[in-house]
Amino acid sequence: MPLSICSFEKYQKDHPAVSLDAYSAERSEVLKIIENVRQNGDTALFDYTEKFDQARLKQLRVSEEELIQAAESVGPFLMEAVRQAMNNIERFHRHQLEKNWWENGPGWLAGQRTVALQRAGAYIPGGTAAYPSSVLMTVIPARVAGVSEIYLCTPPDSSGAVNSLTLAAAREAGATAVYKVGGAQAVAAMAYGTESIPAVQKIVGPGNIYVTLAKREVYGQVGIDMLAGPSEIVIVADEGAKPAYIAADLLSQAEHDPLSRSILITPSEMLARGVIENLEEQLETLPRKEVAIQSLENQGAIILISDLDDAWPIVNQLSPEHLELHLDDAWHYLDYIKNAGAIFIGQYTPESVGDYWAGSNHVLPTGAAARYASPLGVNDFLKRSHLISYSASALQQSADQIAALARAEGLEAHARAVLLRRQVDEQKSKD
Repeated sequence: MPLSICSFEKYQKDHPAVSLDAYSAERSEVLKIIENVRQNGDTALFDYTEKFDQARLKQLRVSEEELIQAAESVGPFLMEAVRQAMNNIERFHRHQLEKNWWENGPGWLAGQRTVALQRAGAYIPGGTAAYPSSVLMTVIPARVAGVSEIYLCTPPDSSGAVNSLTLAAAREAGATAVYKVGGAQAVAAMAYGTESIPAVQKIVGPGNIYVTLAKREVYGQVGIDMLAGPSEIVIVADEGAKPAYIAADLLSQAEHDPLSRSILITPSEMLARGVIENLEEQLETLPRKEVAIQSLENQGAIILISDLDDAWPIVNQLSPEHLELHLDDAWHYLDYIKNAGAIFIGQYTPESVGDYWAGSNHVLPTGAAARYASPLGVNDFLKRSHLISYSASALQQSADQIAALARAEGLEAHARAVLLRRQVDEQKSKD
């Protein structure tokens, strides 16, 4: 069986953290791609699409006719599911909207003004796979935030087509345009702009190692959401949990990628054995069986602990993208959890609910980034400006204290900028 039972110490020893700096050869290739796109624009994009996707395109932008045909080709039940998921996602993200605010006193005002980005870009994985859910998770928060132009890049298949459901989701969600471009070249195009693709202010969305490295390289030219790595799930379960449910949820991550990480933490060896048996059974009929087995063998584990109190330091150290609690009193343990991208509470809340339906975002921090990062949301598409307004009398009242602080830092011009105004006003009153 590909999933072994071990201690956390052994798991850490066998699975040291891998930095993006380890991908030096890939970074070198990404740098060449970015520079080529900067210099040659659409020509470079056409060349790379033919090279990497085996598709010879006449234009990069998906036409309105293609979008309409895609929507018409999707069955009514599936299209209704997309629309309901959209409604759930929009409702969830509207709660994140910020209001302008200020406070004021005699002659002064200080506050915050929030405005949306004008242009945002979303990268959606594609080619042989389809991720319409990622379209919804990136476009809808941007639209709710008030972004006026939202551009999508996704690689085509070898015939030059993009998955119909992906296009239908983009049209329904309100994307401004979709472009048939993938990989690092898509990131470069959105960062610097080409003849066809406008430059954006921020790039969001998941991708492979080349996409992630490209996002790191263009950061500063544009904003990015995060440097996402392979998907991961950690499940904490007690002896009352159902092995079949846990096995299914571990596989829901393992089938993504050979580098995906699926971990069970439990004090029950009996449960651990039951999960292993169910994994073997469920793997037999899993279409992506080989991928899942590689993932479980290379990255997965069942970590056996003495009792549940030992689980939370491990969880907070792993800081997982997805955390499931299969516990009798799961809510009781919520305050113990400091680091997690999304928390799924109870045995009837598999992470698939969050990936597609609940309304929460599935673009989540990975690789322990949940220690400091948050899920993608409306705030990623908003900028804040601070507002300050002082009258002459209010400034005079605070001038000596402001000047004292400035001089304590050795910044005399800062002090004089305040004191000069008072001197001018005093002179005027004398005249």
